[in-house]
Amino acid sequence: MNEWIIVAIVAIAVIFGATKLPEIARNLGRSSNEFKKGLKEGGEEADHAAKAEQVPPDPPATNPQA
Repeated sequence: MNEWIIVAIVAIAVIFGATKLPEIARNLGRSSNEFKKGLKEGGEEADHAAKAEQVPPDPPATNPQA
């Protein structure tokens, strides 16, 4: 199993080159952070929508002059 990991790392280094690997890793990290941020914001919006649906509507106003 460990041999395959080493082979994969060497293959990636050969394909992309050693100078591009740090840039690719940075971009993957940024993408991961943006994805997690989007999931968090989506969950917060869903929570707000659920809370808004739970609020009962105001009762109809009565006419005090009648």
